[in-house]
Amino acid sequence: MRPVPPPRHVVVCGAGVIGAAVAYFLGRRGVSVTLVERTGVACAASGKSGGFLALDWCDNSPLGPLARASFALHAELAREIGIDYGYRRVETFMLRAREAGPVAHLGALGTTETTAQIHPAQFTSALVKASGATVRMGRVEDLLGGDGRATGVRVDGAALEADAVVLAMGPWTTRLARRLPLPRVRGLKGYSVTLTGATLPAQAFFVDYRTADGRHLEPEIVPRPDGSVYVCGMADPAALPDSADDVTVDDDACAVLARAAATVSTALAEATIDRRQACYRPVTDDGLPLIGRVPGVDAAYVATGHGPWGMLNAPGTGIALAELIADGAAATLDLRAFDPHRS
Repeated sequence: MRPVPPPRHVVVCGAGVIGAAVAYFLGRRGVSVTLVERTGVACAASGKSGGFLALDWCDNSPLGPLARASFALHAELAREIGIDYGYRRVETFMLRAREAGPVAHLGALGTTETTAQIHPAQFTSALVKASGATVRMGRVEDLLGGDGRATGVRVDGAALEADAVVLAMGPWTTRLARRLPLPRVRGLKGYSVTLTGATLPAQAFFVDYRTADGRHLEPEIVPRPDGSVYVCGMADPAALPDSADDVTVDDDACAVLARAAATVSTALAEATIDRRQACYRPVTDDGLPLIGRVPGVDAAYVATGHGPWGMLNAPGTGIALAELIADGAAATLDLRAFDPHRS
């Protein structure tokens, strides 16, 4: 059941893009929000993703309505927030490339009507700023409450009271909520590089790529309005560390990504690596995010497990969860497919 009366103060645990979106849409409803983050705003996957957005790539799956609503909201937010975070429409293409061989154009995947991009860290920070939320740095240690109701969280040994709590800590959510009946959320590690010194049009590329030693990769190459080029596509089964501060970067994996980009474009062959990065995306066993009430705990909510589509689906998640928290039901989207109570 929703809190009665509607919440005046909500604690959102996690200042990644999902937590930031929830805070923003709660703030639009006049709800006071405290964002609690251990390391920093957009410190994990939300600051190291590509920021690629697609209208219809999730069609014919439970994610389809969430993706379409979120894609439209992204366009609205770019006008509404009034902060430049690199939103623009892009063309998107599929290529085939070999480290020792030719590049083939396999076709178009999206047009400026169906694909777009944002700078993920800048978008997340813009949401936080526009939300009016208070950002509190610290480690969330436990959910507080009794008699089946959350009353706040414990942060670095101190109680932080609230009318409702949202758990949006990406792959670290499950570690906080071990005693809660939530589906498992795992961390999937991936590497990326940011290149500078190349001038490319507003076109994103998804590449079927084979290295000289026969490895099959699928790099994504996303030029940004600031002149940098983001490249990702190396997965790693490494275990999730204790915090985002402890994520390590493999220079060899990043070098492979840079070579893949160089194979695709002569301009990228002359570019230099500006940043080498790694992050853990939150994934669930069924590939669907958790968005809704924590089973058996009143006034506790969860939003995580968005996998590769967190940046795209943050606005739809944020507005729907804000409606659920403030009104007792989500009006914008049907959240049943993402119910944390599912088996």
